[in-house]
Amino acid sequence: MNNKNPKKPLVLSLHGWTGTGKNLVSQLIAENIYKEGMASSFIHQFVSTAHFLHLSQIENYKSQLQQWIKGNVTNCPRSMFIFDEMDKMHPGLIDCIKPYLDYYEYLDGVSYRQAIFIFLSNAGGEHITQVVLDFWKAGRDREEIKLQHLEPALSLSVFNSKQSGLWHTSLIDKNLVDFFIPFLPLEYRHVLLCGMAEMSAKGLKPDRDVVDQMARELVYFPKSEKIFSINGCKTIGGKLDYYT
Repeated sequence: MNNKNPKKPLVLSLHGWTGTGKNLVSQLIAENIYKEGMASSFIHQFVSTAHFLHLSQIENYKSQLQQWIKGNVTNCPRSMFIFDEMDKMHPGLIDCIKPYLDYYEYLDGVSYRQAIFIFLSNAGGEHITQVVLDFWKAGRDREEIKLQHLEPALSLSVFNSKQSGLWHTSLIDKNLVDFFIPFLPLEYRHVLLCGMAEMSAKGLKPDRDVVDQMARELVYFPKSEKIFSINGCKTIGGKLDYYT
């Protein structure tokens, strides 16, 4: 943000199971950049299952997406584009925005270098979970896990997965994604923290007993160890209503 003339747009790819915080982090970024947060007219969110549903329309989607990005960056160079459910995006579609993520100073008179692109995806979740599980089995803390334990293999698995939206994409091939950010699966203790925070957000006094009762009703995996919450913290808001 301090660099008024970066060499390329910032491109982040957030990966992990549902409910691990990818959307929350997008919101935090937005709230710290734009006065109106996610309500800002400079933030543009695309959801694959809503905006790019039909494979037969993929060429239309490509054209619309290019025009949409060009128009909005022309209006505001510091525009942010969030692509949710990347793992459900048709392969090849995202490649249409490659020119806007590259190191060009101008494209048709427009500079995209100050724009921000954020991809959210469940793809790579299995690999992330396996690394965390291996650390747990070895008796090591998850806090010991470093980005280098995950990022190289994560980008490779996403590149080679037809269910990633980034399958064999030139965005990865040409190193246009600045950071692949893994979101680790949440343990029971994290679900408790989410529950306490949710009670505070609802204007209630946080009650550990109530949250503990709710957390015990959630489903955890693997079946034998039951370490990680299958839905992370995604369903906590609704479930707490039954206990408060």
